[in-house]
Parts: sequence; C-alpha cells; structure tokens
Amino acid sequence: MYIGKEYLFVDGYNIINSWEELQEMAETSIEAARQELIDIMIEYQSYRDINLIVVFDAYKVKGTSLRKEKYGQLEVVFTKENETADTYIERILDEMGRIKKVTVATSDGMLQQMILSRGGLRLSAREFYHLVKDTEIEIERKRRKISQNSINYRGTLDTGTLDKLRKLMDDEGQKKKKKK
Repeated sequence: MYIGKEYLFVDGYNIINSWEELQEMAETSIEAARQELIDIMIEYQSYRDINLIVVFDAYKVKGTSLRKEKYGQLEVVFTKENETADTYIERILDEMGRIKKVTVATSDGMLQQMILSRGGLRLSAREFYHLVKDTEIEIERKRRKISQNSINYRGTLDTGTLDKLRKLMDDEGQKKKKKK
C-alpha cells in the first residue's frame, strides 16, 4: 500500500524531444520549449493534484550545481554537472523506497527498466502526451460547464463576484488560444 500523494517524475528533455510541437519549438529555442513544457505541467499538476517533478539534464554544462525551482506545487530540477536526469531520478527513487506510488514519464528504455525494477510505474512519452491531452479536454469541459452554470448563479452571486469569475474564465480562454 502506498502512503501519500502519487509522484510523477517527467524526464524533461526526453519529453521535449518526443512531443512534436515541443520538438519543433526546441529547434528554434530550447528555452521556449522548456518553458512550454513547464506551463503544460503546471496545469496538469494542478488539475491532477499529484507531486510532479520535471527533471532536466544539465550534466554537460560545466560548473553547474543542482538547481530546483518551484512553480506553485510543480517542482523543476536542473541536474548538476555530470548528472543525467536518469541518474537523478534513480537516486530519488532509491531514497523514497517503495512506500510511495511513483510513475516516471520517459521513453528512455534503460530508465523504464530501472523504474520497473524498483517497483515504479512508467509512462512512455506518447502515453503521457495522450494523458495530458485528455486532461486538457477534461479541464476545458469543466470550464464550459462552470461558464454555463454561472448564468444560473446570477441571482445568488453579487455582480462583482460574477464579473471576477467571468474575467478569470476569459483570461484562461485567451491563454489557451495563444498556446494553439
């Protein structure tokens, strides 16, 4: 039996190089592709309410030390010099033991074998892509439902609150349009 929330580790560059739209973006700017993946993961983590850690290799960058950044509940890790994302994930899995439910999203065959041997679950980049897209559809459906239901609340919400709710939904809708 697992204790606490599920953990999902995402092999950042593996996912970027596996998802077509991120791969195309990376050809122009790896920073933009990284940020786009982070933005997608922020929304996914928030909706799924899991511990999500995106790990990027920095092992070829001279003089780098381990760096962690937080975006709300999302954690982004840049490995230290001479440490791959695989090595970092393997080390953290060893520290966690088998009491936590851990899934790793990667298409790296060696990492997948290591995950399975330690009792973890694996998602290929393709499987993870479809899971994320299904989640985005679910989120959009809920937004529409909230929007439709807000009409029903006109009698119970004051106009200021209703206006704030509409603005929030409009802002999210605009954000989605810009990404497409």
